Amino acid sequence: MCEFNVILNNQIQIKDVIYAKVEDNKVIVKDILGKATEFTGCKIIEVDVPNARLVLTQV
Repeated sequence: MCEFNVILNNQIQIKDVIYAKVEDNKVIVKDILGKATEFTGCKIIEVDVPNARLVLTQV
């Protein structure tokens, strides 16, 4: 399984993310334990599987 590090402003915000969904003006991610985290005012700009990175930017 591939777990991602969520990166915003060049800093890791959360690790071990296995789920991501964009809803309106926010990104919802869940880690391997099912804990959900919301990033309001953000969008996904890059998914880098080989480096396990999910990069967000503020909109």
